[in-house]
Order: sequence, then C-alpha cells, then structure tokens
Amino acid sequence: KLYASYPLTNPSAAAGEGATLDGAPLQVSDIARVEDALLVTGFPYDVREHPERSLPRFEAFLVRAQGVRRDGSAALNLCYLAAGRFDGFWEGHLSPWDMAAGVLIVREAGGRVTNYEGGTFRLERPEILASNGCIHEEMQAILAGVGARG
Repeated sequence: KLYASYPLTNPSAAAGEGATLDGAPLQVSDIARVEDALLVTGFPYDVREHPERSLPRFEAFLVRAQGVRRDGSAALNLCYLAAGRFDGFWEGHLSPWDMAAGVLIVREAGGRVTNYEGGTFRLERPEILASNGCIHEEMQAILAGVGARG
C-alpha cells in the first residue's frame, strides 16, 4: 500500500456522481481495524496553550493504530482519505472552509463522515470524524472513551 508519496493534483467530486483524481475514480481503503490503520489528524493553532484539548485523543489513537500522521491540512487529509492513502481522520477546532470540499470528496469516494459521536456532520460544528467506513465505529468508540475520561 502506497501512501502520500505523490500529490493529489486534481481531485474532484459532485454529489451523487462519485469522486475522481485526474479523471480516475477515487475509492477509500478497505482496512477493517484501527490497529491496521494509518490515521491522520491535526492540531489547532493554540495547542501550546491548551494541549489538554488535543493530546488525549492523539495519544488514544497513537497506541491503537498502525500509525498516526499530522501534516497540517485538513482539506488535504480528507482528500488523501478519499484516495485510500489514509484510513481515518479526526480533528477539532476547524473552520467550515477546512472541511467542506473534503467532506464531499470522502463521501463520494465511499467514506463516512460524522461528528465525534457518530451523529450528523455539520459544517458549523468544528469537529469531524471521517473514515473509510469500516473503522468508523471503532474510531468513534475510542473518541468516546477519551471523552469519558476527560
């Protein structure tokens, strides 16, 4: 499995018409367990002042997943998820423009997008849980476990 060794030069999607990369269909991965998954996230700009808002979730996934990456672009992370280069993504403290296009691309590539609790994703709520669909409930349970401790 090759991950982000090459750029996404022209990802696109239209509701009900699928997602493509340079005209070729995009499809999320079929990884079925978090322990086999490569996950991605980001940190808000104020992480130094408030590490307690992000680090417990990061740690919870870090010890359960094959790997966790952080590259700094929610939009790119969602596109990489749609392309099967990542298997799951979570992040809080985002703005609508960080998520809107990527959410459509993930959904059209067969992925699932919700809030942390598994409810309806809303652009005005600054948190997102996105996955290939196969690991979504497991990721949701991990987030819920962190929330219960904090």
